[in-house]
Amino acid sequence: MIEARNLTKRFGDKMALSDVSFTVPACETLCFLGANGAGKTTTINLFLGFLTPTSGSAWVAGRDVASDAEAARGVTAYIPEQVALYPELTGFENLKFFASLGGRDIEEAELVAGLEAVGLESDSFHQPAASYSKGMRQKVGIAIALAKRARVLLLDEPMSGLDPKAASDFCELLRAMNARDVAILMATHDLFRAREVGHRLGILRAGELVEVVDAAAVTGRELESLYLAHMSNAIEAVTGEAA
Repeated sequence: MIEARNLTKRFGDKMALSDVSFTVPACETLCFLGANGAGKTTTINLFLGFLTPTSGSAWVAGRDVASDAEAARGVTAYIPEQVALYPELTGFENLKFFASLGGRDIEEAELVAGLEAVGLESDSFHQPAASYSKGMRQKVGIAIALAKRARVLLLDEPMSGLDPKAASDFCELLRAMNARDVAILMATHDLFRAREVGHRLGILRAGELVEVVDAAAVTGRELESLYLAHMSNAIEAVTGEAA
């Protein structure tokens, strides 16, 4: 459902992503871990069609994003670190509006069911989004993805700043999306939540995908040690000194 084929992106002399290949089938989540500047957001932006690859290709549901961006976006939903809702509109009104942008005229009962499905409290449906917490906005973002009937979900640091309860609720929503045959690619710094929600974990370092592991095959401590070892190697490569 999501596939990178030797995906490479260069900005002038800077190599942001180098010959990266991976696949994410329906029902699975791949979490990308890495320091700032490792290439996580660049990868997401290539799959969104915001950037054009220097070489290689990004594929969504069998469509090359660079050559068929409109069709690829039609089956893709994106949740950034801060979901941008219209603050003067209610959660219900935001959902209805964004669903209409996707070409769907949805009955009120289905809109309500979508907001209930993501766990938004019913007394918040008709409150202005300006009053929403980050966790509430993220839930509306997932509801928009459901209304769009997205087959691919791309997330860039969606749990940054969430309290533990909100982060746990969000992970439950992602598992529910997997159960609906949605493929998920998520960039995150949160090793604990990545291991909790991801089926596979990819470590990016300086634009290279240096390792991919099965989440179920590593403990939290093992994942932390593996991640820190790769980050130490990156520092050593830059400074010429052991970290």
